[in-house]
Amino acid sequence: MPNADEVPAAQPARDAGVPAYSWYALTVLLLVYVLNFVDRQILSILANDIKADLGVSDAYLGFLYGTAFAIFYALFGIPLGKLADSWHRVRLMSIGLALWSAMTTLSGLARTAPLLTAARVGVGVGEATASPSAYSLISDWFPARLRATALAIYSSGLYLGGGLSLLIGGLIVENWESAYPNGGPLNLAGWQAAFIIVGLPGLALALWVLTLKEPVRGLIDGMPSEPVEKPFRGFVDELLQIIPPLTILGAARRGVGALLVNVGAIVLFALLAIGLTNWLGSGPGAVVAQVSDQWLFLGVGYYAIFSWATALRSRDPVTFSLTWGSPAFMTTILGYGVVAFIAYATSYWGAPYAERAFAISKAEIGLLLGAPSAVAGFLGVIAGGRMADALYLRTPSGRLFVVLFGLIAPLPIIWTMFTTSSQTVFLIAAFAAQFCGASALGAAAAASQALVLPRMRGVATATFFLATTLVGLALGPYLAGLVSAKHGDDLATGMLSILAAAPVGLILLVVAIRLVPKAEATLQERARAAGEPI
Repeated sequence: MPNADEVPAAQPARDAGVPAYSWYALTVLLLVYVLNFVDRQILSILANDIKADLGVSDAYLGFLYGTAFAIFYALFGIPLGKLADSWHRVRLMSIGLALWSAMTTLSGLARTAPLLTAARVGVGVGEATASPSAYSLISDWFPARLRATALAIYSSGLYLGGGLSLLIGGLIVENWESAYPNGGPLNLAGWQAAFIIVGLPGLALALWVLTLKEPVRGLIDGMPSEPVEKPFRGFVDELLQIIPPLTILGAARRGVGALLVNVGAIVLFALLAIGLTNWLGSGPGAVVAQVSDQWLFLGVGYYAIFSWATALRSRDPVTFSLTWGSPAFMTTILGYGVVAFIAYATSYWGAPYAERAFAISKAEIGLLLGAPSAVAGFLGVIAGGRMADALYLRTPSGRLFVVLFGLIAPLPIIWTMFTTSSQTVFLIAAFAAQFCGASALGAAAAASQALVLPRMRGVATATFFLATTLVGLALGPYLAGLVSAKHGDDLATGMLSILAAAPVGLILLVVAIRLVPKAEATLQERARAAGEPI
């Protein structure tokens, strides 16, 4: 029987109506995701000021926005995804929201690059609770026929928050520095005040989230799950498998062979990090130091994911089989990871580029770039979600055609965006690129969720976000910044260089289009064959 505080989100019947409460709860989750990306994306409008005050390079700015955040967001997303599959998802999201809001506020008190990096790591850990919980909740509030639309509405918070961050951040910085040219209270620069002002509201929103009701897992799909008796046991087990150096202990518990493989992986990823640092680290001293930080963080991240994946194979072979062991699942999430690689770099570097290339003030950037980007992203993700649902009714690969559009359509637009000498053309191209890139998210999320069982949705979501973070967020903004730093802070060259990743995404998505229909049709059969008692 479900817990007393759990309520059915809807009837199991495929064509049952959706209760008004589901839409209300989705609205609250949307607000959470908006704030999530305000706190994350505000770095874009603050980048040039941080660079001037802290004496860092474009490579560091890409590292701070991408890798420093993404690695810990990805790593903690796995155990927190497991916790979302076994514990009270509403409580988990509320705790995470309070944590990342507090760390955003602390970012405003940082006066050195290492302290700012540490605060952004904390933001990454807190934000790792949001989407595994939200995706799982939404999948239990909405039937399959509306799931891509609901996930697209939730995902629109990415674009609304990203656009609003430019508008809000620009206004805060300019008004603060106008009112307090010498620092004001606590001797804060405008960029520091911006972090504090956008961080504090999240603490109040966390209390609102706590009032949401927890739906019964899987009921809407006719496969209700019993509550897990010891939900934190799985969470602790996941920590031992993915958070270094606990990973060594986790491997040792599985036997000598697993320990040797794990130690070998440490050596391999350390050598790769050193090799990439030596290869890419030539240039000014600041750039060299930040290249080292980038590949150290990334090496730790990839080693941790290797540790977790090998442990998952022995601990939960069914989940491993339907995720890491499924070519359909992997090509879907990695294909979308390339979309994210390009999209994250474009959205992050758009504001600093506009400020440098066209001498636009921060307030104008917020109005001319941020607000339209929010609208474009919102319209794009909603339109993409609706189109994905419509195409899915026609063909099982329908959602993936929308993801493919989100990869290909932005390419000529981004090229125009970073080569034009016209401010107007730049702004129009930025709007169009945001719209096209945003269209893929809801479709990719729904496609990946359809390839796993209800009990695996939190872990599947966390795995999905590994691709968007460790491929998209950790590499896209950083590599664009690194190329820029190596070419005399030439952001145009940096941005154009990342378009070379598109053919990789194209190949992955074409393969996914061929594999997903059969994988979805045989889901329960494959799960049963892997040992699932269904």
